[in-house]
Amino acid sequence: MAIRKKLKMGMVGGGPGAFIGAIHRNAALMDGLIELSAGAFSSNSEKSRQAGEELMLDPSRVYASYDEMIQKELKLPEEERIDIISIVTPNNVHFDPTKKALENGFHVVLDKPLTLNYEEAKTLYKIIKKSDKLFCLTHTYTGYPMIKQMKQMIANGDIGIIKKVYVEYPQGWLYKLLEHENNKQAEWRTDPARNGKAGCFGDIGTHAFNLAEYVTGLHVTKICADLDIKVEGRPIDDDGAVLMRFENNASGILTASQVDTGCENNLKIRVYGDKGGLEWQQEDNNSLIARWPNRPAEVWRAGTGYLGSLANENTRTPAGHPEGYIEAFANIYRNFARCIYDLRNGEEPKAEWWDFPGAEDGIRGMAFIDHVLASSESDQKWTPFIVEK
Repeated sequence: MAIRKKLKMGMVGGGPGAFIGAIHRNAALMDGLIELSAGAFSSNSEKSRQAGEELMLDPSRVYASYDEMIQKELKLPEEERIDIISIVTPNNVHFDPTKKALENGFHVVLDKPLTLNYEEAKTLYKIIKKSDKLFCLTHTYTGYPMIKQMKQMIANGDIGIIKKVYVEYPQGWLYKLLEHENNKQAEWRTDPARNGKAGCFGDIGTHAFNLAEYVTGLHVTKICADLDIKVEGRPIDDDGAVLMRFENNASGILTASQVDTGCENNLKIRVYGDKGGLEWQQEDNNSLIARWPNRPAEVWRAGTGYLGSLANENTRTPAGHPEGYIEAFANIYRNFARCIYDLRNGEEPKAEWWDFPGAEDGIRGMAFIDHVLASSESDQKWTPFIVEK
């Protein structure tokens, strides 16, 4: 067996005041396959230095910019330089570091969405497909074991032909103008220049859309959207709903809001076929409810021996020991790292390890944003969903 050593990771973003950077670091390091070796943690060189100091990194591997990190890491011996670049910046700083990382021979993990806008996405998609390096987009919720169980049961035909999909993502944190109260997260997430032209639907609506396509294995073919701004003074949407039609003519309803006052992050999905139905929610993420027409409902639980290979490959603890959001993130990093290891050794990774989001998820998410906005502004009932690449 080939000798393996930890993959070295450099991070772009995730410095002082950031939320998602620490989540990525905890997830990447959880399984001992990856170590944080370098970083350009802020566009402010002093803040980047401060972050590196807090993370106890070698000061010579803490950089003032991602350009500097890429250039100086390339000068290091291959066994010392970073293997992976994790990009955890606001959306307007996704395209350039991803492009440069891939073109300079680094594997990339990118926080979603793919880019600031659809035009950038189409360009970056081509770069990713051309590269011989692996690319991962962290649509976190696909990493939950019971979401993977849901996907596998649907693929196996357990609930029959899909007829109806409900997916909802209610949040309440933007119930008022937090962006005017020195809240860093609210400031950039409601700023079209940094977040993109969709607010709620660019942030969490894309997660709901991705989850619906992931678990069903079906692509959306047309939509009818209604977006709204509920908090006066906000420049981009904070609430909305979308009717969806899938390629097998199944119908779907997607709702997302960041002004559902008091709500946290209880993403929910329900899928019904002609033999049964499956239901999952993030606030009870270790459970999957199966409903049948001719017998009582069942509660399937993470960590149990009766689950399929996708769930088992993404479960760390015995039944009754809750796993959650960071573990779902970590499943994505672990599968990504396992594929890098096997490909380096000339081996084909297990099919279950290839199950992480990538370029296809990214460009479909950016197309979803554009189509939802166009549909919401149109008087037509249905807008065809066409993905250009």
